[in-house]
Amino acid sequence: MAAASGMTTLALRLRGAVVLTMLGAVSGGLFAVPAVAAYPERPIRIIVPFPPGGASDVIARMFAEKFSQSWNVNAVVDNRTGASGIIGTDIVAKAPADGYTLGMVALSFAINPAIHKLPYDSDRDFTFVTIAASNPLMLVASPQFPAKSVKELIDMARAKPDGVSFASSGTGTSPHMSAELFKLMTGVKMLHVPYKGSTAAHPDLFAGRVNVMFDTLIATLPHIKGGRLRTLGITSKTRSTELPDVAPIADTVPGYESTSWVVLMGPGKMPAPAVETLNKESVRLLGLPDVRERVARLGGVPVGNSVADARKYIHAELAKWTKTVKAAGITSEK
Repeated sequence: MAAASGMTTLALRLRGAVVLTMLGAVSGGLFAVPAVAAYPERPIRIIVPFPPGGASDVIARMFAEKFSQSWNVNAVVDNRTGASGIIGTDIVAKAPADGYTLGMVALSFAINPAIHKLPYDSDRDFTFVTIAASNPLMLVASPQFPAKSVKELIDMARAKPDGVSFASSGTGTSPHMSAELFKLMTGVKMLHVPYKGSTAAHPDLFAGRVNVMFDTLIATLPHIKGGRLRTLGITSKTRSTELPDVAPIADTVPGYESTSWVVLMGPGKMPAPAVETLNKESVRLLGLPDVRERVARLGGVPVGNSVADARKYIHAELAKWTKTVKAAGITSEK
């Protein structure tokens, strides 16, 4: 009996030792797992696929400045231009999905898939953090042009197909596509006269050699106030604080909307914590008075929406502009 009791005690001790050893191993394993590094902990690069000075570049530099201040990391803007923004965008698509290479792209991002063969998938290969800003365009006319409203323009264009000419800053640009969307939704035909930039088109528009043009608020506002251009409508769903008397085109053409936007994005499959951190900080800084003022000086309106809403918006834009490009018969050869 004593021997049996001793054996039982020994077995219990051995069993307890095994349990303690296992608990120690598990505990040691838990403490051995390295802590996940807080984002961000090293420099951030924001790729802008356009030259310095444009809306995407200016807003990207504001983000870089604010990120550096908030997180005490170096954030820089890297302009990688060429091929309608495709070159810089491709760099973002192929960067490591760790949140340290981002992109700030514009409306051309949604237009390019319908015109060009791309080295990336515009949906699958990106994480959309937030829409940073929206920039409405103005539908303006030469002072000599008889139509004084959107309805009168439509009536004139219907009465004489291709008898009304519209200028643009180049094929596939937001001014051009805004006009093509207008044509698609109204069924009118107008003659496209492309220029190398909007400023190149303005003298002919002032003189009446071309009738109308869709162009950004910041580009047209001085000429509107100076009497060199007359407004017919604005492409956003709401009125502009700068020109509150100008009605949205959607008041005459229900559902019409064409705004030049800027989106902060990164490669696809970015870590959720990094995306959440970027979105939260971006929304916060877009609400700051100095940032709102600087965006307004660009003719834009700060947005700052959720990741889900940003993706939904980009999806809708990709679908809308693909349909518009196809209806207009635009190809990369033109």
